[in-house]
Amino acid sequence: MTDPSLSHLELHDRIAAVIKGETDAVAIMATVACELHHHFPHFHWTGFYRVVAQGLLKVGPYQGGHGCLTIPFERGICGRCAREEKTLVIPDVELEVDHIACSSATRSEIVVPVFDAAGRLRAVLDVDSDFPDAFGENDARFLEAVCGMLRDPAIIW
Repeated sequence: MTDPSLSHLELHDRIAAVIKGETDAVAIMATVACELHHHFPHFHWTGFYRVVAQGLLKVGPYQGGHGCLTIPFERGICGRCAREEKTLVIPDVELEVDHIACSSATRSEIVVPVFDAAGRLRAVLDVDSDFPDAFGENDARFLEAVCGMLRDPAIIW
């Protein structure tokens, strides 16, 4: 089990150490989702949606209840993140007209784009919380840094 007393920097370094030398993107995403999900008690769904075709995301490695299986770029907060290729922090998903409710308990969400070494969008990291306003700028910067580890040119997508 992950130590919840670790700071963001310590958790970042722990994840970097665990994935060091790994080149398989799915193995890395599975490890990142696990480490994040078990570290933060307010992360109720933590996982990746992979770009599998132009304009289409499919669920990838995750922790938590069932996720949506397929999300077109035109739908939902994950789709918007993929379209805009920028991090989205959503304090109250009920106020978002394009929110896809994979779980009725979700109250807030953060979604971070994941790029490969060439700068191509490969996935989005989606984290849901059952608490409103659960994510802030520190979370965004931290998760962007974690996703930045997937820019390693040795990673096979």
